[in-house]
Amino acid sequence: MSAPTVRNWLVEAARRIDAALGPARVARIVLPPLFEKPGKEGEFCAVQLDCGSVGLAFTLLGGTLRALHARGAEAGGAAIDLVRGYAEDDGAARALGLAAINALTRRLYDCSGFLPDDSIDSFGSLRLAAGDRLGMIGHFTPLIAQARALGIPVTVLELKAELVREEPGLVVTLDPWRLAGCNKIVSTSTLLLNDTFEAASAAWRGAEAVAVVGPSAGCPPDALFAAGVSAVGTAWIADADAFLARVAAGEKWGTASRKITLTPQQYPGLEALLSGI
Repeated sequence: MSAPTVRNWLVEAARRIDAALGPARVARIVLPPLFEKPGKEGEFCAVQLDCGSVGLAFTLLGGTLRALHARGAEAGGAAIDLVRGYAEDDGAARALGLAAINALTRRLYDCSGFLPDDSIDSFGSLRLAAGDRLGMIGHFTPLIAQARALGIPVTVLELKAELVREEPGLVVTLDPWRLAGCNKIVSTSTLLLNDTFEAASAAWRGAEAVAVVGPSAGCPPDALFAAGVSAVGTAWIADADAFLARVAAGEKWGTASRKITLTPQQYPGLEALLSGI
């Protein structure tokens, strides 16, 4: 079975970046500890390239993190070999592949001089207002509270049947088409790893604003924008050494990273970035 469209596109984009800048090698693979109940900062693996660029990916799908610990580090190889794993069905290979794609993307941004804008919030600048109908892919508890305080109905798309429920102002559903009635949608970037991107993007096509947020979304956003995403919020590593030490310890990232937001209005596009180096 071929990989979903977004994964195919991202693998090819990473291949083009690697070809344009010269083959990158993997300097380090850093995994968070196997905590029983990790905090947010303990949920992501990191791949660092020989140029210093770092990319991240979520590891708590299924047994991905445990599988990554079992297979051990694979530093020293070609980055593009890790990238190819993103198109596979193996969760560990897919996570490392996306982290490598994100690291190559950061390398491209640095080489081209592109600096994304800092985020003004954690939710892709949705700017909720009375009269909105909010959709979520993944639980964003603070945003649910904010929406309900404004009287905004919330629809949450879930993968776990035991969480499904309906109550006044809140619907938790397994059906992506329930998002079609929402004018603003925020999604975790985990949908880039669990094969739900195509189904979700088909349901949000009519939305006024769609934000995809999370450290896994450090990839070139062209394919996401083409699918109707209006903002991508992700992590920008400010101090790679300090950041990787904190990942390895499962600690909060603090000032070693900050949040950025990319939009179609200020992102030049992959073609322009490649042609400008």
